[in-house]
Amino acid sequence: MNTRQRMAAMKARQPAPVGMAIRTVSPAVPSWPQRVSFCPPNMHEQNGECVSNICSPRVHPLVDTLRNRELGEYENTVRTRFDVIVPTLKSIAALEHEAGFEQRAQQIASERMGFELPADVLSDAWVNGLDMRRLYGHSVLQTYHALARELAPSWNGKADAEAMQRFFIDCGFHEVDISPCADGRLKGLLQFILRLPHQAVRQRKSYAGAMFDVELNVKQWIEIELRRFREGLPTLPDAGTRYLKVAVYHFSSSDPLHEGCAAHGSDEKKAATAALDRLSAFRTAIENGFCCGASVSTLLIGVDTDNDAIKVHLPDHEGNMSVDCFVDNLSLYQRTAEMSASEARRHLEMAIDEAVRNAGSSAPESGMRRLIERLLVNNLSQIDYVCTNHHGRYPDIGHAERFINIGEGFDEVHLRNLAYFGHMYTIEEGSADMDVGIRIFSKLNVAHGLPIPIAIHYRYDEKVPGSRERAVARCRRVKGAIEARYPALARKGLLFCCMTVQGKEHGSAQEKVDEEFEADAH
Repeated sequence: MNTRQRMAAMKARQPAPVGMAIRTVSPAVPSWPQRVSFCPPNMHEQNGECVSNICSPRVHPLVDTLRNRELGEYENTVRTRFDVIVPTLKSIAALEHEAGFEQRAQQIASERMGFELPADVLSDAWVNGLDMRRLYGHSVLQTYHALARELAPSWNGKADAEAMQRFFIDCGFHEVDISPCADGRLKGLLQFILRLPHQAVRQRKSYAGAMFDVELNVKQWIEIELRRFREGLPTLPDAGTRYLKVAVYHFSSSDPLHEGCAAHGSDEKKAATAALDRLSAFRTAIENGFCCGASVSTLLIGVDTDNDAIKVHLPDHEGNMSVDCFVDNLSLYQRTAEMSASEARRHLEMAIDEAVRNAGSSAPESGMRRLIERLLVNNLSQIDYVCTNHHGRYPDIGHAERFINIGEGFDEVHLRNLAYFGHMYTIEEGSADMDVGIRIFSKLNVAHGLPIPIAIHYRYDEKVPGSRERAVARCRRVKGAIEARYPALARKGLLFCCMTVQGKEHGSAQEKVDEEFEADAH
């Protein structure tokens, strides 16, 4: 097969990023990765298929095959619901000038997508034609909210969360706070990559480049410690446990120069160093600002978003870390596949010892080591999952998010490349995160005439008078600020925002701020 035929075959095999399918002209070669072969370095293809044994699922003794099957069904459900949007809207567009169009369009939307379209868009179509941008934005966000209602129980394993919290405490950590990069490829970080119950990790906020707000994290630490002193939860003040802050950066092994972290110019070393600097600043802030030996533990994790394999950077006995001292879990998976369970665990322990020895460092303290071992074992199941379901490497190694989530994250639907997330309370403080998201979607959607769906979401405290009203006002203020920051997109109808609020109480329903999703009136 020559180069041109191979590229044509690969494009036919791989799902396009969201929005590309609606084009009427042949799409350009996708930007991921920018090489003839889609295989990582030192791998090759035969008849258009990858033949590296890295991509082959193996019989691994530490893999949770039952959970992998459940997650596979979950992923298929979510992707199928989003993938049907463009074909459905194309079918509806083809009927625009036929008699009974409005009724037929609603019937098709209900049958294929499970919800109706905005009636005013359909009824006004005879004047200026169908507003496909509004229909697309509405369909993407409505699909998400429908899935949120249906799939939220999938993550409500209270017993699993309580067991994991007990494990954290046994390891010496009364609170685990995780800040990953806002990149949509980390959207399934807890549930897929690390296999942690999301209720067990109460503090989790995403930032572009994992550059979390140090001052805000200090305030969160104060709140947690105050609760321990006032209520003795989750441990007593003299229990000897610590607050654990985890930062998660990412990189791409297939195309390291283009598909790594956009906030750090796809430079893996820069991304890791920047995240480690934030962790160090947070730890120093606590130690300098509070007496009586106040301190926190920190951990740095890297994720290869091509295959979800993690690198865990090992703290020494004093809690200090280096970007050069880590365990590569993909290598560990390859070395321990088809061993017995006891052999695999022994090799895992040896990998940690080998990494610290090669770095001339001391081993992590016992509790941190137990946690790291648990994360490595959990991630072995995810590596196996990607091998089994995606031939060892995701077809969409680059960005293919469906929408931008601004404000506070959704807990109901978790899947890689589902949404780009920007944590913010004002557009000014989150401008860097928002700009990165707009750049990503300018290539994914705007370049093909599609709007950028933006879900603005904030939580309110049911116990605080006026909290809901303030959350609603924040939604409206942030929506207006987004439109003001990107006026050209807003004028062309290329921003489609919906606003929701939700109580902080676990299991609270999402509430639409307006009666229906609203398009920008420009």
